[in-house]
Amino acid sequence: MASTDTPSPNSPAPAAGDGGLATPEQIAELADQLSKCADQIHERVMRDIRAYAGQPVPEKVQASARALFEDEVLLRQRANSLYADAATFIIKALGKPQAQLVQLTADAAEKIRRIGVIGEVTGLVAGLIGLAGAAASGQAVPVLVALDKVRKQVKAIEALAPKPTTKSPDASPS
Repeated sequence: MASTDTPSPNSPAPAAGDGGLATPEQIAELADQLSKCADQIHERVMRDIRAYAGQPVPEKVQASARALFEDEVLLRQRANSLYADAATFIIKALGKPQAQLVQLTADAAEKIRRIGVIGEVTGLVAGLIGLAGAAASGQAVPVLVALDKVRKQVKAIEALAPKPTTKSPDASPS
């Protein structure tokens, strides 16, 4: 087996005892996911703006779009900082598997992409920005707090999503 210092690219979880964000590669992987979230923010805001098809965009929507564009830029800056300084941001004592960190940020990107009302995503974006900043701190506790906030925001968005209605196979039209 390979050394536990260099995780295999095929193994999503680190060796026992190692947590996520314990190698420069894992920090870069988080930065990749945060960049994907920023891409989804941009795509989602642009889709909302285009939905007005040249008609005036309401002030409330414009304000939300501006705020989210600013958050997108901040998230990209923090992701770029993580790329640039990955070796110095290693967090040995995180205690969370890298696969869990990656899945949470991938879930966040999907929620951003599919959210019904753009304003509902602001808390999630703030959580992602907090996660990027916490990872840059190199301290496990702020990262764990930020992960918990992102997890709660993802769950809150899931709770807001309309549930698909399914008809029972036994039900027949009258």
